Amino acid sequence: MSKKTLVSAITAALVVGAASTTFAAANPFSDVPADSWAYDAVSTLAADGVIDGYPDGTYKGQNTMTRYEMAQIVARAMAKTDIDKADKALVDKLAAEFAEELDNLGVRVADLEKKSDNVKWGGELRYRYYDADHDAGEDSTYNRIMFRLMPKAYIGESGWTANARINYSFDMGSSNNAGFDPTDNDASVDLAYVEGPLFGGTVQAGRLPAFTATGLVFDDRVDGVQYTGGSDVFKTTVTAGRYRNNLEDAWQNGTNAGWMNETNSDITTDFYGIQFDYTPNDKLALNAGYNALTGIDWENDANSNFKGDYKSYGENDAQIWYVGGKYAFNSSLALNAEYAQNTSAEEDDDAWRATLNYKGADVADAGSWGMYAGYADLGYNSVPAPTYDDVSGGQKGFVAGVSYVPAENILATVQYFTGEDSYAKGDNDAEKIFSQIEFFF
Repeated sequence: MSKKTLVSAITAALVVGAASTTFAAANPFSDVPADSWAYDAVSTLAADGVIDGYPDGTYKGQNTMTRYEMAQIVARAMAKTDIDKADKALVDKLAAEFAEELDNLGVRVADLEKKSDNVKWGGELRYRYYDADHDAGEDSTYNRIMFRLMPKAYIGESGWTANARINYSFDMGSSNNAGFDPTDNDASVDLAYVEGPLFGGTVQAGRLPAFTATGLVFDDRVDGVQYTGGSDVFKTTVTAGRYRNNLEDAWQNGTNAGWMNETNSDITTDFYGIQFDYTPNDKLALNAGYNALTGIDWENDANSNFKGDYKSYGENDAQIWYVGGKYAFNSSLALNAEYAQNTSAEEDDDAWRATLNYKGADVADAGSWGMYAGYADLGYNSVPAPTYDDVSGGQKGFVAGVSYVPAENILATVQYFTGEDSYAKGDNDAEKIFSQIEFFF
């Protein structure tokens, strides 16, 4: 990119036009005459401290710019506090493109963001529909809209942030057999935690997100503390807290309730976990870990017979070990697999899932898409809160899906499951079609 092209692009769409009201009084560079098409732009950028020239007083606008020179300009633009929202969005895109160079220059994007806005907002609007058929039980449909806000507030210059996730969902015509009214609207703050550097790693405390076994075992929130330390190659995550999941809230928010799907019961339990992640290169990523749920309280006494038949944990606990990983054959094709076993359970004590993934949808890249196909067997005693939208705890069968980004920050997803409800007796075929569109902001 020539400097002329860069200057015109930044001047037209970035910070200078909105941020500055006057041009430099004096000619800043000897090789940029006053009658040049770029004079006003170069003068403004120089006056605002976004660009500088060479020691001999020239700008050398005909030279090709290096990525490091561009990164310096982006860093200075990011440090400005008086840019409008549209210009800041373009600066953020440039920061993402030159993230590696900015890091090498010692520029922390988070630090620069704090200077421009103490509270950063994100969120999504989501429409989700699925239809689940069960020969062994009642069919159900899910047809709801959810609006989500995710504020992040910087706590001074400490490196700590306060984070929250606020959900509001409402029904558009669902049916279920869980014993509650699916048409109820639901508003909740399901995450509220602080996060920051401590003991050479990152600490989260509060109602925080916990994600284990790439989502096979657990993808939910825990009231407690989580520590992550290590390097990009090898890291360790330790979690301790209290887990409580209300079946009605989980269903209304569209989360996979795992074994609650089969017990129709709210649960409360202590939660402990440790996970090791090893990522030596771009092709391979491995993980192994352990989750313990102790003192499980099945709050719906009406399910005591079911618990006695199917939930054989000894002293009402679950000891779940897991291992898995990903191997990328090339930039487009990858194999993902995960296995878990609950050593406290007497039946349905293991779970696994393996998928072959082709390409992948990136919400920042319009037109990108991805697809997958595979098989899952989720013995429900090993999956208290899995992340999947196609298959649920207590099911096994074939899974497939495709995702597409029709425009930036818009993601459309369709998934399919066909198999059986493995906990059921007799005729137990099951099928599910899942669809969703998300708008991120």
